[in-house]
Amino acid sequence: MKNIPQKIRSRKLNSRVDLTAMVSVSFLLIIFFMVTIELSKPKAVDLSLPNRPSDEWDGVISCGAGISDRIVTVLLDENNEIITYSGLLFRPLEEPKKVDYSKDGIRRELYSKNTNIRERYAQYGKPNRGAIVIIKPSKNCNFKNLVDILDEMEIAKIDTYAIVNEFTPEETKLLASN
Repeated sequence: MKNIPQKIRSRKLNSRVDLTAMVSVSFLLIIFFMVTIELSKPKAVDLSLPNRPSDEWDGVISCGAGISDRIVTVLLDENNEIITYSGLLFRPLEEPKKVDYSKDGIRRELYSKNTNIRERYAQYGKPNRGAIVIIKPSKNCNFKNLVDILDEMEIAKIDTYAIVNEFTPEETKLLASN
């Protein structure tokens, strides 16, 4: 008999895939997405201002009691114009005035108001109560002016300030008249 060559059969090996690395990568991805979702949530602080008082509060406002005597509003308009007033516009502590971005302008104004408010509240045992500045940039205001006024907050040592984009009708009229 002739030797018939036998077929060489390949031996099937047990193929196992090691999934240890895949599990590690999946856990890292889960942690990454959890952290990015948490960091992408907007972080904002609500500014609680008092409601507009009615006529029965006239005596309280006129004597400067309450939070309204600490409020300083800064209106930013086009062409580097700033209008500032203290208190509430329908009953301001002083008339609105136009200032500029110089050290003798808005910086001196904010620093002196903050210092006066701190001294007044220090007499009552509350020395950390300074001015509350509300910054209201108009639609015509450029970004540089907004950054400049935020720098002035730091220079004047204003601790409490907020950027608000809503104008009252009175403030819109005030900007239009200037």
